[in-house]
Amino acid sequence: MTKPILLVTRRLPPHVEARAARDYAARLTASDTPIPDIVARAAGASAIICCPGDQLDAATIAALPASVKVIATFSVGYDHVDVAAALARGIAVCNTPNVLSVATAECAMLLMLAAARRAGEGERMIRAGAWAGWAPTQLLGTGIAGRRLGIFGLGRIGREVATMARGFGMTVHYHDIARLPPELEQGATYHVSEASFLPVCDVLTLHAPGGDGTRAWLDASRIAQLPRGAVVVNAARGSLIDDMALIAALRSGQVAAAGLDVFNNEPRLDPGYLTLENVVLLPHLGSATVATRDAMGFLALDGIDTILAGRTPGNLVL
Repeated sequence: MTKPILLVTRRLPPHVEARAARDYAARLTASDTPIPDIVARAAGASAIICCPGDQLDAATIAALPASVKVIATFSVGYDHVDVAAALARGIAVCNTPNVLSVATAECAMLLMLAAARRAGEGERMIRAGAWAGWAPTQLLGTGIAGRRLGIFGLGRIGREVATMARGFGMTVHYHDIARLPPELEQGATYHVSEASFLPVCDVLTLHAPGGDGTRAWLDASRIAQLPRGAVVVNAARGSLIDDMALIAALRSGQVAAAGLDVFNNEPRLDPGYLTLENVVLLPHLGSATVATRDAMGFLALDGIDTILAGRTPGNLVL
């Protein structure tokens, strides 16, 4: 029997590509960067695996061939896919929830510690040959133990961050569209308003979804409500931050340090960040472990398998 055609828009981990090639007539891509011709390459395809950075907007989806039945994104977030346009054409959309929560939470903690303790500055000092030896006042940062952690968005990843932060003795506060049940809060303090939430955030970590509702959420007015000298972490979506406002706050000291794994207009981040010593910058590494990326690819393929078999997968977006 002829295998259905699967278009894969980026190079994926070897085990994921091997499974795709086993089960499908897979059109694999050797590139790590977005391809410009998704529509043309999808000719005759039943399914597409895309990635963040692949902009499947309404126009692109409208131009896809009628053969396409499902789009699976190699990510939890799906704001790069116009889901409404896909549904209007009868195209299912799947994502990869759950399997990357721990890895991304680890990345948020890495950024939190590195920013607070000025690890990036120290590493650059050594690589530049500028370290003259230990000194009592050298690169004094702040600890995170016992500090108040504010989590914007206590979803799966936010809850994993909360669990890890408690191991450092941090007290957890959160703001979300609704309060979680006690078994998910695990003692975290819920703030119904930003006015009560932001002033307690010695460390603020962002874990809300992207999209128009949260675009530039961390703007100048909200930054002004943080305690002076707060630490800001973003391992969720670059669109959550107003870059000009955060850069100004890092320069003024209103925000002492930041750790960022995601950016607006990736990979063309605001060059203002590159002029600052008090920001730790990572190239979107949140889920970048071998086991996690394999699990993401397998879950994307599970969703495609299930849709093409005429059933409803657990990772269906809508």
